[in-house]
Amino acid sequence: MPNQRHYFIEQTKDGRYAVRGEGSIRATFVFSTQQEAIEYAAKLNPNDHPNVERVRNLASGGRDQWRSKN
Repeated sequence: MPNQRHYFIEQTKDGRYAVRGEGSIRATFVFSTQQEAIEYAAKLNPNDHPNVERVRNLASGGRDQWRSKN
């Protein structure tokens, strides 16, 4: 199941966490916790690290910058 795609973890409007492949529009899978989503993305591509959307909201109304899972 491993592949070379880079993955992102994004929090959805309902508070769950979506795993999305780079360049894709739809989520690969959605989880209840951020940790579950990170672990799933790591299994999809063990040679890469997923980027994780910060959970805090900015005053401008959007999400903060992306960060590595580490």
